[in-house]
Amino acid sequence: MLAGSALLTLTDAITKVFAHDLPVGEILVVRSAFSLAPIAVLVARARTLESLRMRDRRGQAARAILMLVSTFCFVTGLAYLPLADNLAITFAGPLFVTALAPLMLAERVGWRRWAAVVVGFVGVLVITAPTGGGAQWAALFPLAAALAATLRDIVTRRMRGTDTAASMLLYSALALILGGLATSPFGWRAMGAFEIGLLAVGGMVQGVGHMLVIEAFRSAEAALVVPFKYTVVLWAALYGYLIFGDVPGANVVSGTAIVLAAGLYIYHREIVVSRRRRAGEGPSDARSR
Repeated sequence: MLAGSALLTLTDAITKVFAHDLPVGEILVVRSAFSLAPIAVLVARARTLESLRMRDRRGQAARAILMLVSTFCFVTGLAYLPLADNLAITFAGPLFVTALAPLMLAERVGWRRWAAVVVGFVGVLVITAPTGGGAQWAALFPLAAALAATLRDIVTRRMRGTDTAASMLLYSALALILGGLATSPFGWRAMGAFEIGLLAVGGMVQGVGHMLVIEAFRSAEAALVVPFKYTVVLWAALYGYLIFGDVPGANVVSGTAIVLAAGLYIYHREIVVSRRRRAGEGPSDARSR
């Protein structure tokens, strides 16, 4: 999880290098095309194409569309916001998951998790520092990306018993390529060898990063590996400083701490509730969730 988080954040940093000068669709086509190479490794390890079989067509279509929306919004945010700010705002994802769980997953959410959702969104406001200056309106892009990614993860949760990780990665990558190609009439420009080469590296790094994260979840309980996912904030701050000279402001540091604390608490409560459910606790216990 540590290695996967570092590589996925490096992909975002590479993407940010070109996000202001190249159309988003053009970036995604090149990056996603080269992300297919690690997916081929997954298929080769399985020694069969059965792992790519699409069993839940509606689920795959919904997941691919949401992946496309999330990625477009996130990369657009990279063009206007520092890397660390953009990533920090996307950690509102667990807050959206909790808020939407009663409607989409028929899950009961207790007052503790609702309180954590409120606190987490206060943290997002602290990060964006809505004072009316700068490009803070651009924070809407990573926030929209977090919402779309949340809906994607909910769809993924429903598909975990039908389709494989390799198939989900493949069809999501194809959706990004096709969605990017659809924007070609709107101002694409010829890329140089350096741009193509660096985006190609970013695509392959992204594919490897996703593979490592998948292996982390396959090799250990989620309760062990999920907290390490939050190290992307540290990597984003490091890459942002080394590559772009960005230094996170006090509002970003404090707001990120609030959002991460809220997200980790929500995850902790989900573990507690899951254990109680498996233990068969009664209604009086459920009220404390």
